[in-house]
Amino acid sequence: MEDANKETLRQANAAISRLDFEGFLALCTEDTEWAFVGDNTLRGKEAVRQWMPTAYPEPPIFQVQHMVADGDWLTAIGEITLKNDAGESVRHSYCDVWRFKDGKLYQLQAFVIPVE
Repeated sequence: MEDANKETLRQANAAISRLDFEGFLALCTEDTEWAFVGDNTLRGKEAVRQWMPTAYPEPPIFQVQHMVADGDWLTAIGEITLKNDAGESVRHSYCDVWRFKDGKLYQLQAFVIPVE
């Protein structure tokens, strides 16, 4: 199961990198819930669907450095480069703690910090 969860997250990241939001959402549960620590929480697949184009107007660049799995839990640590509102590339360090349900992305607790 742990290897399957890692592969699901790899597929999800690849879909986002292609701006294939529906491909990504196919890997999520309907009741998915994402908590961005210190920011906001998205509840349900439709909320994520509406948020994704605003967060990723251009393909992000992922560099996953570590994945640590334990049962239904998977932690991914790495860097992501995103465009800011001015169109400038900004590198962020992140730690995403995912919980899976029925082999799909269910809950996320995301810690994202810009790197200077």
